[in-house]
Amino acid sequence: MPRVFDHLVDAQSGVLTRRQLLACGFTPAQLRAQVRAGRWQRLSRRVYATFTGELPRPAMLWAAVLSAGRGAALSHTTAAELAGLVDNVSPAVHVTVPSTRRITQVDGVVVHHSARIDLARHPSRQPAQTRIEETVLDLTQQATCLDDAVGWLTRACGRRLTTPRYLREAMSHRPRVRWRRDLLAALGDVAAGCQSTLELRYLRDVERAHGLPSAGRQAARRRRGGRWYDDVHYDRYRTRVELDGRAAHPAAYRWRDMRRDNSAAVDGDTVLRYGWSDVTERGCEVAAQVATVLRHHGWQGSPRSCGRLCVILKTLGRHSNPKSSR
Repeated sequence: MPRVFDHLVDAQSGVLTRRQLLACGFTPAQLRAQVRAGRWQRLSRRVYATFTGELPRPAMLWAAVLSAGRGAALSHTTAAELAGLVDNVSPAVHVTVPSTRRITQVDGVVVHHSARIDLARHPSRQPAQTRIEETVLDLTQQATCLDDAVGWLTRACGRRLTTPRYLREAMSHRPRVRWRRDLLAALGDVAAGCQSTLELRYLRDVERAHGLPSAGRQAARRRRGGRWYDDVHYDRYRTRVELDGRAAHPAAYRWRDMRRDNSAAVDGDTVLRYGWSDVTERGCEVAAQVATVLRHHGWQGSPRSCGRLCVILKTLGRHSNPKSSR
């Protein structure tokens, strides 16, 4: 029995249920004695920590899911934390339990109910947690807007944690999905190479909305100085578009981005760079700039207006007639 106990302590970060401890040979009196002596601590009615002091994060997660009882699994931002989908730790621990069960509220634990938690739970990862696809879809349904929901899709695929195919399959098993049509459309664009919400907005609101030629996305290429990835590339017209999201590229990557852009310029390409506000608030002007550069490089097409208030044709007129800007 001591060998089984030691294995559970190692596997569960020192947190065990009362049932597990009794199965290891402890008696109820011995459990009480360990707590009274200050060697262990009781975390809930049926869960013990076999050590004293503050709980480290892994022990905290085990305590939450074990306290939630049969069929429970870590979910939402907590499952995202374990999968590497988020970088920051949420102070609350999220747990999903079967919809038929009601559990006593535990401080710091957010309880969700689901009729399909048995299907959503990962078959092997411990502590029990939802599959990455289920985690991503849970987070899209908690998002406050469509852009944020789409951001979970692009992040999960961009970090190579899952694929658009697996996310579509998981979505097909959910009878109710908010923004289903938009999310499925976004997954199609992610499959085509978009790796961020900003890239999706550029594709939808700049390129497609204004009839620009279709670009390639996230293609690896060798240039002077190494291997680079272009966010958006119009190879035929020697034009690159780099998109910096709301968080922009961290300072550590700025020099890398500069070398990439300079390398493209040395090769004869034009590089345009836009941020979140450019694409989301001035998409028509961005489209006009891109169209102008594409024309300079041989594009013979004609961009179109995206709607009644679109300024692309007026902006293109200024670019093509320098006197009008005097």
